[in-house]
Amino acid sequence: MSNVFEISDLDLFYGNFQALKKVNMDVPERQVTAFIGPSGCGKSTLLKTLNRMNDAIEGVKITGQVLLRGSDIYQGMDVSKLRKRVGMVFQNPNPFPLSVFDNIAYGPRTYGIRNKSKLQGIVEHSLKKAAIWDEVKDRLNKSALSLSGGQQQRLCIARALAAEPEVLLMDEPTSALDPISTLRIEDLVMELKQDLSVIIVTHNMQQAARIADQTAFFLHGEVIEYESTEQMFHLPKDPRTQDYITGRFG
Repeated sequence: MSNVFEISDLDLFYGNFQALKKVNMDVPERQVTAFIGPSGCGKSTLLKTLNRMNDAIEGVKITGQVLLRGSDIYQGMDVSKLRKRVGMVFQNPNPFPLSVFDNIAYGPRTYGIRNKSKLQGIVEHSLKKAAIWDEVKDRLNKSALSLSGGQQQRLCIARALAAEPEVLLMDEPTSALDPISTLRIEDLVMELKQDLSVIIVTHNMQQAARIADQTAFFLHGEVIEYESTEQMFHLPKDPRTQDYITGRFG
């Protein structure tokens, strides 16, 4: 199995505070990888490092290496091209204050696609992949802000998919959603891995167990354990992992 990301000796500092410590991890392609751990342990920091969203934060220093299919994302890779290849979905749905259609077409237009029929095809294909086409096909010209929270999050997934990424980063994408919407997103993630790699940060142990092929447990900026999800949840090697999964962590 080939890897989409290869992370070597990655350190990240916010000023004098070290948020990531010697992270070494290979992320296999076309699988779901979950990052778990307590708040402030480095999960989201690593996630945002993978498409260089931390670049905009003042005082950030990053050392080590992050390879995307063999190319160093911090050495000569154009950031806009990186983010086309590595899309992101955030904790809270953040549709643009535009129509449903224009939300999805925004990225392709940015990348130079202007042909109306081609844009229509991209919009329909992306909304279908995000399992929301049937709900919005008659509302494409309505504001995206009129959708429910769960629909908005699937719209944001469709918006990311419109750029045809190789990887989709998801930072607690269901934490603001009701249980039914959460299950829809989880089903969608399981389908998406047929075409791309998904990396998801979650505080929900059951969610990681349901959808992830492999799981990494973070603590104080370090990867304590990184195993297949089945191994992690049934026979963890580190007692700290066991304590966290069983709720005894404190």
